[in-house]
Amino acid sequence: MSVVGFDIGNENCAIAVAKRGGIDVLLNDESKRETPAVVSFGEKQRFLGSVGAAFATKFPKSTISQIKRLIGKLYNEPSVKDLKLLPFETSEGPYGGVLIHLEYLGKTWTFKPVEILGMLFAHLKQLTEKNLESPVEDCVIGIPSYFTDLQRREYINAALIAGLRPLKLMHDCTAIALGYGMYKTDFSDEKTTNVIFVDIGHSDTQVTVVAFEEGKMTILSHSFDPNLGGRDFDEVLFRHFATQFKEQHDIDVYSNARASIRLRASCEKLKKILSANAEAPLSIDCLIDDKDLNGFIRREEFEKLSAKLLQRVSDVCQKAIKDSGIGADKIDTIELVGSGSRIPSVTRKIASIFDKEPMRTLNGSEYVARGCALACAMLSPTCQVKDYKVQDSFPYSTGVFFDDGKRCPEFTLFPKGSSFPRNKTVTYHGTTTSHCHVFYTNKTDFPAGLSHEAGYFMIRPSQASGAEKVLVKVKVHLNIHGIVEIESASVSIEHKHPSSKKSFRYSWPLGIKAKRLFQNNAAYCRFSSSRSSTERYAEEARWGRARNLEVSENYCVLTTIDEIRVAQKRAQMFAEHDIKVEKTKEKRNTLESFIYETRSKLLSSYWSVTTDSEVEIISETLQKTEDWLYEEGDDESETVYIRRLEDLSKLLDPIEIRYKDEIARKEATKALRTCIQENHLAANSLPPSHKKKVNDECIEAEGWLDHLSRLQDSLAKSVTCVYFLSAISEITQALKRRCEAIFSSKLSLLKYEEPVDSDQMQNPSEMQVEN
Repeated sequence: MSVVGFDIGNENCAIAVAKRGGIDVLLNDESKRETPAVVSFGEKQRFLGSVGAAFATKFPKSTISQIKRLIGKLYNEPSVKDLKLLPFETSEGPYGGVLIHLEYLGKTWTFKPVEILGMLFAHLKQLTEKNLESPVEDCVIGIPSYFTDLQRREYINAALIAGLRPLKLMHDCTAIALGYGMYKTDFSDEKTTNVIFVDIGHSDTQVTVVAFEEGKMTILSHSFDPNLGGRDFDEVLFRHFATQFKEQHDIDVYSNARASIRLRASCEKLKKILSANAEAPLSIDCLIDDKDLNGFIRREEFEKLSAKLLQRVSDVCQKAIKDSGIGADKIDTIELVGSGSRIPSVTRKIASIFDKEPMRTLNGSEYVARGCALACAMLSPTCQVKDYKVQDSFPYSTGVFFDDGKRCPEFTLFPKGSSFPRNKTVTYHGTTTSHCHVFYTNKTDFPAGLSHEAGYFMIRPSQASGAEKVLVKVKVHLNIHGIVEIESASVSIEHKHPSSKKSFRYSWPLGIKAKRLFQNNAAYCRFSSSRSSTERYAEEARWGRARNLEVSENYCVLTTIDEIRVAQKRAQMFAEHDIKVEKTKEKRNTLESFIYETRSKLLSSYWSVTTDSEVEIISETLQKTEDWLYEEGDDESETVYIRRLEDLSKLLDPIEIRYKDEIARKEATKALRTCIQENHLAANSLPPSHKKKVNDECIEAEGWLDHLSRLQDSLAKSVTCVYFLSAISEITQALKRRCEAIFSSKLSLLKYEEPVDSDQMQNPSEMQVEN
């Protein structure tokens, strides 16, 4: 099994594979290292990746791009406001998520973003398997550090739909740092090297501070702005020129989806030109109503329009430094990655913050995939990788409370910056039926508009009856993907002390903070890890044997298990349909090529073996088939194309047989003449008597060959004489045997073969011929 890392970007995707000797980035069908993150639904089939991007302009309302920005989002979230800018139709789903509506194969389809992402994963999986010629299942996938529980779960679901098994969801900058630190050899043994990675991608900005030591890296902080990226700088230019065109030409670009796509693409190119030049022109042909539009902008004007965006870049960097616990002066190196970081004003802004020139030693478009492939190799039992410890941190504080009719107080379970995976056990007194709510507590650090709820679990009642109180223990797990799970729950029933009619009670001491937190609450919670040995002894005396409780799946999801199964079946159905369409196109192209090639052969290679009447009949049939192919036969089934091709082949078979016979006969004739020439030359080394015998054999064989050639020429073009080819081959073999016998001076052992008398040669009319 291959060891693969996937990086799903807003615009492009990258695939990296860990091989012996290093990490390779795979090429797609166009020999490019990046594949567009696009799924386009055409009239008859889907187009994914590079081909899908090519159809974006032709099918704007059924081409889905930037799906990463919709994954795990609720429809009414402010962060989904860009839906108004997308050309495809959307609505709110049953769980509050996003639904995508489009026309395909003559009907309206509704997809969740997770299904579209699953199709993209399947395409990348197919590219990988084609490149490696081996199956792909285990993988590590890069995700932004700001992804919530919903988004992380949807990534897992999308991978499952595609038939992948993600071993880990890895933060983008953590993956970049892993690829950076694993191969860097100049880290000091005496002190920690602090590096800040600034990744400004297409739609987001992530900043991560990492402390490197020999054989180890520790993430000190993650900071981010999920809605700040290179596309926002493109949007500044788009709004500028859209307003300009409205004022000068009374053209509303926003009203035309295709025109908006073209203008945004031009603005992206313009931004890149401004990165290397002080000014740049804009020219678009036939944008709307066949009007050619032109514009012009200077870099200074562009930077003024982008002032607020530059300040937001500064804010993210400052927050990363603050959360890391070290000052900006402690940063040893600044590494810039991502397409948005190439803007000169962005580089200057970052340099001014740290008073240090940023470095560009990494290929940001590939290093996430490379780091993920490395992580996959470290997790895979089939690979041997040098020991390297990676300690990542979770960017959110995660809290929990239990609701059993008397809500327990809220408290932080996993503080911000906690390393993961990790476990915590929560103990509380209450009933056996409760609802566990998991949520993100650091609302000031949380991306605006996103749901703070991370999980909702039901702990089912035990089979015990008549219990006055229970002690419930819940094991909570922040797993390797950064997803919170309830691993298990158990209950102990309170029982009477044997020497007393009253229940045995024990009140263990609580810290001041815990007392304030839990005072005036009938039910209270606390971490079991804080209990002393005395407390545990008292607990065992008071409570009976523990029983396991049932814990439900997380109800706070956008895609259920049943929906995943349905999506898997639909994905398989679409894939099979695409294969069927491709096979049909292949058969249609084969038929079309056969028509063109046959026409050409009739005027060239087949000319010597066809009659005028045959050429006329076949040419007429080819023309009729071609007319049908471009009219009513343009959209037929694979079977119909195969049948048409078979009919043409049958019509051409006799000519093909004659042509092949002529080629074989020419080759046999050439072989016989070569044999005659070689024996003539070799006979010069023999005694005169033997030389004469060899030459006589050669002269006789040559005479027969000339005789057969004259007979062949007397036949009509429509006649195939299988006798001639076999006769030439027999003459060649007989000549070889007789000459070899003469050369070996074993004439007495040679069984003399009477030559065929010319009077016995069949007339052309009596020979075995095939019409």
